This record gives sequence, structure tokens and C-alpha cells, in this order.
Amino acid sequence: MDNKEKIASQLIKLEEKYKGSGQDLSSYLDGLLYEKYLTYWDYIHLDTLLSLQIPRTHFPDEEIFIMYHQITELYFKLILHEQKQIVDDKSQDVAFFTEKANRINSYYKVLISSFSIMINGMDREQFLKYRMALLPASGFQSAQYRMIELYSAPLENLVHKTKRGQFSSKNSIEELYEEIYWKNGATDKDTGEKTLTLKQFEYRYTPRLIRIANQVKENTIYHKYLALPKKSQENKELIDALKALDINANVNWPLMHMGSAYRYLAKDKKPIDATGGTNWKDYLPPSFQKVVFFPYLYTKEELNNWGKEWIDHIFNPEKSK
Repeated sequence: MDNKEKIASQLIKLEEKYKGSGQDLSSYLDGLLYEKYLTYWDYIHLDTLLSLQIPRTHFPDEEIFIMYHQITELYFKLILHEQKQIVDDKSQDVAFFTEKANRINSYYKVLISSFSIMINGMDREQFLKYRMALLPASGFQSAQYRMIELYSAPLENLVHKTKRGQFSSKNSIEELYEEIYWKNGATDKDTGEKTLTLKQFEYRYTPRLIRIANQVKENTIYHKYLALPKKSQENKELIDALKALDINANVNWPLMHMGSAYRYLAKDKKPIDATGGTNWKDYLPPSFQKVVFFPYLYTKEELNNWGKEWIDHIFNPEKSK
């Protein structure tokens, strides 16, 4: 087939494609003729992207802080992109499931390693000053991260560990959501009063989070795994990928976040109050929360020691040697 025949064949296919659109092919070809060439900067909206860093103070390192969190949210969006494909998949194909879980892990690995930017890449004195201009905003208010948790596991797995035994899938989504573990991270332990950080977040996102929880009820990644045939559930590559996902999301990521908080919010070896109204010393340690997406994949001993080794490494380095 020469080039003219190839073009003629393509035109016939295009005419077939657009037949049901209400416009003839000639109109679409005119549109193609008048359309400008696509450039890289227009395609990714580069100018808009680079205009989104708007510091609130004059400290240079605040711009690093803004960009780091924006990049983090983009990676969260990539994780959600893969999670939605797992949840929507009806094939029960182990290779597909494993590939998506591995993609999620690759995003987490970038996020975890990128925390060196936060830990070593900003001036501490600048941070302590410009951070006070951002109250009560906090990374605690990342709705995408809460969505990642909802797509991963049923709400009963996310209830605060002190009450987890009192709840099950028989409870309503609304009941379970009220007891979700992260709310304790922005609640005064003495009075039980929610901080402004939490109040703002709930007002903005609770309806959306409840809607997602209902959409994925009995259809989270956890449920998708349990719905696989037994032989597929025993697939080592899939199990390894899901365990890695669990540890990346619920141990490695919060602990790197915790290391950053300890770097900037500790003074003379004593932690100072966190900005944003969160109880980071109680909220971030995985061994305190013991959030596990896929508990069936672990032994009782592994669950009991969840995250403990890492806590010793950060706070008791001599003990962990």
C-alpha cells in the first residue's frame, strides 16, 4: 500500500468514526487544519504550574516547602489513579492486580526518598518562622491521603486502635467514619475538643469522604484481594506487593514524615508544639496507630510489633543497635 492508498484508507476509517457525531468528516478536517501545533509547555500547562507557588512570607525556603507539598499531592493523585483501576477491575487478573500494586509502591518509594528535601533541604530557623504564618493549615489536611486509605481498606480497619475491637463491617459508614484514627491526631486529649485544623478539614471534605467510603463499600483493594480465588490469593508476587504497599503507606511514609517533624519541631532534644494543631508525637508513630490495610497477610507477632523497630531507630538509636 503506497502513501496515497494509506491516507485514503485512514480517511474512510475517520469518516466511519465521526459518522454518529452529527458532523461530517470535512468539518473535523477543517478543525484540524486551523488548529495550532501543540507545544510541550501548552500540553502540561507549564506557565500555570509554575505560577502556583505563592509564598506568604519573605523567607526563601518557604517556596521549597510549597513546591514539595504540591509535588507530594501529585504523587498522591498518581496513587489514586492506580487504586481506582484496581477497584474498578472485574477480571480478577493477578498480573493486573500485581502490576498496579507495584506501580503504587514505586510512587511511594519516590515520596519516601523525597523526604530528604524536607529533612535536609530547608533552613530550620526559616521554617519555624514562616510556618507560623500558615496557621492553622497542616499536611494533616491532605484529603487525597485520606482517599488513598479509603480505597485501600474498609473503614473498620481504620478505626482508632483503642476502639477497633468495638466495631465491624456491620456498623454504618457514618459510625465508622466518626471513629477513624486520624481524627485523634487533631483533637485535644484533655478536653476532647477538635482543633480548628480538623474542623476546617471536616467541613470541607467529610461529605466527599463519606461518599467515597460508600462507593467502595465491600469493594476496596482489601476486598478485591479477598474476592480472588484461593490460588490467586496465594500468589507470592501479589502478596509481596500488597505487603510492601501496606508498609510503605502505614510505616515508612508516616515515619519519614515523623523524622521531618522531629528535625524541625524539636529543641534541645525536647519536642516543641507542632504548628497546625496536630498532636504529631502521638499521631504519626505507626506503632501507636497500628493502621494495617491487609491484616490477613501478617502473623500475630508482626501485627503486635507493627512499626516498633522504626520508632526505636528514630527515638532510641542506642536501643536499636
